[in-house]
Amino acid sequence: MFISIQVAAQQTENVILITMDGLRWQELFKGADSLLVGDSGYVNDPEDLVDQYWNIDPLKRREILMPFFWKTIGTQGQVFGNRKYENKVNCKNQLWFSYPGYNEILTGYADDERITSNDKINNPNVTILELVNNEDKYNGKVAAFASWDVFPYIINEERSGVPVNAGFDIEENNPNDREILINELQSEVRSPWSTVRLDPFTHHYAMEYLKKNKPNLMYISYGETDDWAHGGKYDEYLFAATQTDRYLEEIWSYLQSDSQYKDKTTLIITTDHGRGTHPKDSWRNHGSSVPNGGEIWIAMIGPEFKSEGEVLTPGQLYQDQVAATIAKLLGVQKQEKMGDSLY
Repeated sequence: MFISIQVAAQQTENVILITMDGLRWQELFKGADSLLVGDSGYVNDPEDLVDQYWNIDPLKRREILMPFFWKTIGTQGQVFGNRKYENKVNCKNQLWFSYPGYNEILTGYADDERITSNDKINNPNVTILELVNNEDKYNGKVAAFASWDVFPYIINEERSGVPVNAGFDIEENNPNDREILINELQSEVRSPWSTVRLDPFTHHYAMEYLKKNKPNLMYISYGETDDWAHGGKYDEYLFAATQTDRYLEEIWSYLQSDSQYKDKTTLIITTDHGRGTHPKDSWRNHGSSVPNGGEIWIAMIGPEFKSEGEVLTPGQLYQDQVAATIAKLLGVQKQEKMGDSLY
C-alpha cells in the first residue's frame, strides 16, 4: 500500500536535497541504540556517551540526537520510514551500498545491471540535477557539494555541466575571504579517510555557494555517518548525526531569512542505504548480504507539505521517488524511467 501524502497548493520554486550517508532509520526514529551506546566496545567513553545521548524514552532520545530535525521538520514537515508503525521506505536497488543508492536517488530509478560498484565511473544515467540544469530556466542554477570524492562521477560532472565540489576539491572560482580560509583549513586538517573529507568543509563550501549564487536546485551529501560506522566508532557516528542536524538548522534558518527562498523552498532529506541490525556488529555494514540494508527513510519540509510530522499510517515509499518529486516541484518533465512522485 502506497502512502498518501497530503500537500498544499504548488508554491515551491527552489529545492535543497540533502543526504546523510548510511544513517539508520533506527537512530533517526529511536535515538541511540541501547546495544551500542554503552560499554559495547564501539565507544571511547561509554559513561560520557550515555550521559550525552541516553534516555529511557526513545522519543526523547531521538530529539537529543537530532533536536532541530524533530522540533522543526518533525512538526512542520513530514517524516517517513518508522517501521514500528509499518510505515516503510526502501531502496528499489538490491545492492544497498552508496553508488547504487545515490544513482537511484538522483536518477529516479535503480540500475543494478550497470551501477554495480563504487568505482569512479561516469554515470551513464541522467540525474535530476542534469535534467533540471538542461532547462533554460534553471541553467547555471544547479550545484552539488559532497564529502565523498566519487560524486563528480555519480553526477557525471563532465557531461552534465553541473558543478560538483566533492572530496578534497577547493573553491577556485573567485573565492571570497571565507572560502579562501576554508581552502586553507582543508589543506591543513587531515581527514581520517583518503576518499572522504570531513563534513564541515562540505557544509561551509555549500553555504557560501548558496549565499553567493542562489541556486534553484542544490544537492548536499554529508558522509561522516557512514564512514565512522564502517570504522566501528559508534560515538563518532552519533556525533556526526548531531553535527549534521546543526547543519540542517543553519541551512533552514538561512532559507527562511532570504527573500528568494523564504516560503518558496522545499528541503528533502534522505539516505542512500540502511545498515545491519543484528547481530550487533552488523550495524557497521550494509550491502546485499546484510539483512535490512535496504531500509531507509525520507523527510520533507516546504510549502507543499502540510505539517503532519512523523507519518504513522502503514504504507510504502521508495528511494526512486525522490527525483520525480523534485521534477514535479520545479515543473520539469520527469524521465520515463523515474519512479512515481512522492505526491
